[in-house]
Amino acid sequence: MKIRLMIERKYGFQTETQAIINDIFENLNIQLTSLRYIMIYDCFDFSNPLLDIAKTHVFAEANKDNLLPTLPKTKHQIVVEPLPGQFDQRADSAMQCVKLIEPASNVTITSAEGYFFDESLTNLELNSLKAYFINPVDSREKDLNVLQLPKMNTPKDIITYKHFNNFDTESLKQLYNNLNLAMNFEDFQFIQRYFQSEKRNPTDTEIQVLDTYWSDHCRHTTFETEITDVVFEKSPLTMVIENSFKDYLKTKHALNAKSLISLMDIATINAKYERQRGNLNDLELSEEVNAASIEIDVTVDNTVEKWYLMFKNETHNHPTEIEPFGGASTCIGGAIRDPLSGRSYVYAAMRITGAGDITMPIEDTLKGKLPQRVISKKAALGYASYGNQIGLPTTFVKELFHNGYVAKRMEIGAVLGAVKQTHLKRKSPQPGDVVLVLGGPTGRDGIGGATGSSKVHNQSSITEASSEVQKGNAPEERKLQRLFRHKKLSQKIKKANDFGAGGVSVAIGELAPGIKINLNKLPTKYFGMNGTELAISESQERMAVVIDKKDVRSFRYYCKKENIAVAYVADVTETPELTMVYNNKIICQLKRSFLDSSGIRQQQDVTITPYNMTQSLQPPFPGEELKAKLFSMLQHKNVASIQGLSELFDASIGRTTVLAPYGGKTMKTKTQASVHKIPVEHGNTSTVSIMAYGFDPDLAMIHPYLSSTYAVLESLAKVVATGGDYQRVRFTFQEYFERLNNDPVKWGKPLSALLGAYETLKQFGLAAVGGKDSMSGTYHDLDVPPTLVSFAVTTEDIKNIISPEFKAPNSHLYLFDFPKDSNQLPDFSVIKQNFNTLRKAQQQSHILSARAITFGGIAESLIKQSFGNQIGVNVSTVLPLFDKRYGAILVESNIPLASTHCHYLGRTTNDASLRINGVTLPIGTALTL
Repeated sequence: MKIRLMIERKYGFQTETQAIINDIFENLNIQLTSLRYIMIYDCFDFSNPLLDIAKTHVFAEANKDNLLPTLPKTKHQIVVEPLPGQFDQRADSAMQCVKLIEPASNVTITSAEGYFFDESLTNLELNSLKAYFINPVDSREKDLNVLQLPKMNTPKDIITYKHFNNFDTESLKQLYNNLNLAMNFEDFQFIQRYFQSEKRNPTDTEIQVLDTYWSDHCRHTTFETEITDVVFEKSPLTMVIENSFKDYLKTKHALNAKSLISLMDIATINAKYERQRGNLNDLELSEEVNAASIEIDVTVDNTVEKWYLMFKNETHNHPTEIEPFGGASTCIGGAIRDPLSGRSYVYAAMRITGAGDITMPIEDTLKGKLPQRVISKKAALGYASYGNQIGLPTTFVKELFHNGYVAKRMEIGAVLGAVKQTHLKRKSPQPGDVVLVLGGPTGRDGIGGATGSSKVHNQSSITEASSEVQKGNAPEERKLQRLFRHKKLSQKIKKANDFGAGGVSVAIGELAPGIKINLNKLPTKYFGMNGTELAISESQERMAVVIDKKDVRSFRYYCKKENIAVAYVADVTETPELTMVYNNKIICQLKRSFLDSSGIRQQQDVTITPYNMTQSLQPPFPGEELKAKLFSMLQHKNVASIQGLSELFDASIGRTTVLAPYGGKTMKTKTQASVHKIPVEHGNTSTVSIMAYGFDPDLAMIHPYLSSTYAVLESLAKVVATGGDYQRVRFTFQEYFERLNNDPVKWGKPLSALLGAYETLKQFGLAAVGGKDSMSGTYHDLDVPPTLVSFAVTTEDIKNIISPEFKAPNSHLYLFDFPKDSNQLPDFSVIKQNFNTLRKAQQQSHILSARAITFGGIAESLIKQSFGNQIGVNVSTVLPLFDKRYGAILVESNIPLASTHCHYLGRTTNDASLRINGVTLPIGTALTL
């Protein structure tokens, strides 16, 4: 039988309805006092007894919900349902619950959200409401007159492009444009030459697989481009940058490196150099690792165990821009899957995002864009929903505001995972091995995600890119987390890969030189997908593993224990080719050497310009008097509290959290790092991980070299302020730049940023061992700021961890500072001395609290450190209170400190007032600004 169920919250429980009313009034200035919010479920293939149970045990809660006999008759109704093919988590959860009641049932459920109201509205207002409720990327208006499942088309035959090898340049260009490919036309010509040598025409699957394989997202095409010539326009700063570039070339020579000069080479050369010097012996080297992986010692019940610590940063800028909830949820899902594929248990997360002005009226939204506040709110809900469901604590959240992120939002998730070394047996796949796919089924959501993320966003993206955005299924990935914790199962895996960008074509295609895949064996969400769709559809909740054929049976046993679907879909072969079979026909057969070429190697000249070095590093806080400046600083969007946003994210789940997001007895001082115990299964550990970020978008607009220098310093200083040893820190970077379009000046921005990071790491003898690049931050004539976000990671004993809130009255306050040169660049030798001095004082238990200086300077730190325990300060200093001094650290000490660059500021007090250079500001007042 089929039936429609309508559920509405009872009076007193309608908090969601009220939230919708408030949002609509705030964003659209439309008052809907009569709004009724109703959940609608269309149910198919239910028996009467099963439906009777499910009504009250699955769909409606007796104490909170009313099961409506009919839908209300109102002047207006807007009913929203997911597009066919989009994952519907609410419906999926309902179906799983029904199967718990009757496992043999084969029911199907779809869901929709109904908004019913009686207000008299103009057509313009009604259309505004529809635009607010319906994002065409993932949803549509439901026809309530229809009660049937969406029809799925019969799979289309795979096209072979006849006469492809004979096309002249004009005909080939026309096909290239029609296919809307992410690759360059030169790559397309390269493909034609390959198939001419193979003496056959390509299938559509082969073209789409190559476009996916060679996309910037998968193969870092921009970062791998050969830099052929660099011009340094004359200025004091560009001379410094030129010296960094020359030093990079000397490092290449010292390493006898044969690699071409490229952004990727600059980004990775510190790791090669430090490893040669013996400073990076903890780096795990493996052909498999998708996340950065280092060897660590973990103390468990006074016994030292060998573990791997894995960490990864992931961006979903493009998906979150066009579908905020799904894009952000799969950002954290995508970050998890990389260390998870290394069989580590992912136990901690942080989130760094970039947005435009979220207070801008919706009517001022750019054409082809979603409103900034809608993106920010829904993205936060998406990320939080996924992380909370999977059980991943997110203990640090920061949204950076800059108008450049209107071009395209920045959405970064960073996670940490860990696994005991004895749980792993990494091996190279051998012919005769088999490939299993674990986890969720394949659907059309996620098709083109890799290529879409490599394309420029335009006005049509919002309606044409629906298939590129997946809907996350966190419970499914949680099951994979549990599965890989089984030691006996984990040891059977020779190699694993996640189903991120590129789907089957990349996830399975990368596992071995020779792979033969039977696409018909892939579990699917619904009937109707053809071979090309099966080959390139992405998913966060699937994993491909290579195992010995004899282990298939026992592997299935463990999967059944965790309720995980498993399918044997591919074989490792001797022939170095990627082969895909669909309906007993070969639809893709590509030589490994051709696949791994990544297309035509691009070449590029670069020009480094001076940019805006006349700007000050002091942020523009208005006000003639100090008190006015303090007020305006606290109200600045990049200083003001985002505690409400942070509280969407569960920070305590999983039992590993050491520092809460906000500390002190009032829980009002924001911590600067994500600190967690290593997730041992048995016993107690004193070993913790520390992760912190650094980046200032305003500084990036002055100069990317300056910005990346201070991004690395900021992240490093936050680790030191939290109790970490700077000499054991490892880095991973997130690069996010405008579309470069072969423009030498635009190319100068990422090159400058990477040289700034290179120079800073070199000065400290440290290295970046991971990273991610995203090079499509352009919308018409708008560009994102030249962004390099630094993530610093290390481990420490829990006894050394320090939180930033002031601990006691009458303590001594100091600033560990450093001089800058005429280019505003820091004296690294002084910073190293400061870090060493501070480390020694910390280990002697003299440092009660510490906070790295951030956007609002000394003044921000003094005020925010007072919030947690309502401890005041009495400070008098000639130091600039508002200067950006990334790398400096403000500390509270229980003894006087003596050091050349340790400046005395004053003392903490036992009253809740801030006295700074003669100005008094009550802590309570500062909290409310």
